[in-house]
Amino acid sequence: MSLYSVILVDDEEEVREAIIRRVDWESVGFQIVDYAENGEEALEKAEKLCPDVVMTDIQMPFMDGLTFCKKLKERISGTKIVIFSGYDEFEYAKEAIKLEAEEYILKPIDASELKEVFARIKERLDEELDRKRNVERLEKYYLESVPLLKEQFMMGLLEGRLTDLQQIKDYELSYGMKLDAPYYTVSVFRLDSVKENKISPLDINLLMVSMKQIIEEQFEKEFDTRNIHYPGSIISIAMLNKKEEMTAYIQAVDRICKLGNRVLHADVTAGIGHLGSKLTDLHQCYVEAQSAVEYRILLEANQAIYIQDIEPKSQERFLIGEQELQAIVKEIKVGTTESLEQTIKDLTDHLKNASISLPQLQNAFTEMTVEIMRLARVYEVDLEQIEELNIDFYTKIKQFSSLDSLGEWLLSICMQLRGQIRRERTDATRLLIDKAKQYINENYMDCELSVEKLCGFLGLSATYFSTLFRRETGESFVVYLTHVRMEQALQLLNTTEEKAYVISELVGYTEPNYFSYVFKKQYGVSPSKYRANQAGTNEK
Repeated sequence: MSLYSVILVDDEEEVREAIIRRVDWESVGFQIVDYAENGEEALEKAEKLCPDVVMTDIQMPFMDGLTFCKKLKERISGTKIVIFSGYDEFEYAKEAIKLEAEEYILKPIDASELKEVFARIKERLDEELDRKRNVERLEKYYLESVPLLKEQFMMGLLEGRLTDLQQIKDYELSYGMKLDAPYYTVSVFRLDSVKENKISPLDINLLMVSMKQIIEEQFEKEFDTRNIHYPGSIISIAMLNKKEEMTAYIQAVDRICKLGNRVLHADVTAGIGHLGSKLTDLHQCYVEAQSAVEYRILLEANQAIYIQDIEPKSQERFLIGEQELQAIVKEIKVGTTESLEQTIKDLTDHLKNASISLPQLQNAFTEMTVEIMRLARVYEVDLEQIEELNIDFYTKIKQFSSLDSLGEWLLSICMQLRGQIRRERTDATRLLIDKAKQYINENYMDCELSVEKLCGFLGLSATYFSTLFRRETGESFVVYLTHVRMEQALQLLNTTEEKAYVISELVGYTEPNYFSYVFKKQYGVSPSKYRANQAGTNEK
């Protein structure tokens, strides 16, 4: 049985332990996945874990429970809130109702009362989950949600079949659609690795419909979008008013991926294309979004992947019309050894069955090698490292005794280029993380330093950077920044006579009490106690 997740927030360890110990949580359908000592810490953990329920005290240091609940509702609207307090005051209860808290419980907490409270919450959560998975409701939603003609029109824009602006305007008027906006972008959502066993094609389609519903519900709050259920994916066209909205849009797409994973028990990844300024740009945005989502093989699942983060920033971009060339280029960039071998085998098999002359074969393979060299230049690969590219291709083809041997030669080139690209990408990632660390080390004293501010300096989206940073360093941006600040605080305590509140500001904390809390959590003692211990050691 799947258990609902709970985060417990209280600054008193005895209270937390008592709540955890007194209730058989699994028997009521829940599990305590984490706890926090204050609102600041709880907010950070809740954003990471997306719990079903948060149970919080009102009176806590740094950020009280009501303020925490308000911020939590703004960021994770679906989480249920249970507030407990030692104060039986109407104003607290009235504020809890305003925050749409599920329950308001008075201390001391009775175990039987707590079980009854969570039994009621479980019923509500079960009902919400059932609504999302109800087959009849999803089938009806699937049939009624997107009229066929509107889908065909939008797919015509995305696939580049509609290029005449007047014709596009006529279609908009005919279908009652309004797509005017200063800027456009496209996201492609893909579901993989569904974890239920023996799932039928119908159930897969219903999961896709449910994912489309989640996308529409989440985007409705922030962005004007048009969403299409396309075989194997959900395509979303976003209309933005300003270029600056792109960062918030990427973050919203990332949250939707994580929510889809939690609700549907499937890996949900989204690729995002560049911004366009007219409807005819949607085709290029769509192509880029499809290319970006393919990188889910190399990156972690359940996140947004922005094309600008993973494709080289080069003006020499390319689009190959032939299907075989497109497939080979994609496999060089993100495929496995086996999939690249299979793609080239498919090409040679196709050539065997085609009526093609030697000159035609020479032209085809010369064009292919030119595209491969162009790809190498885009990734700044040293062509001298790939010997087979430094020959006369037109003459070389005549030396092969069969298409199979020609395919083996092409595979050798592609494998070498694939290896070079991966090395270049790895080196670029390390340089990027080093640059990020240097920026943190030089700006840790900035109290407004955030992952968004750092990513603005680096020119990356926060989602992509967070994935790279954690993969390369083994810790999050917040944890790394905290370590840097604590090390600097330790040095200042050892080498200066500044007061703790002054040191707090010098290392980027505006709230001295919170600085002391973080310092004690890191080193086991408060700053003042640490300095007193050091003074005692020096006197001896």
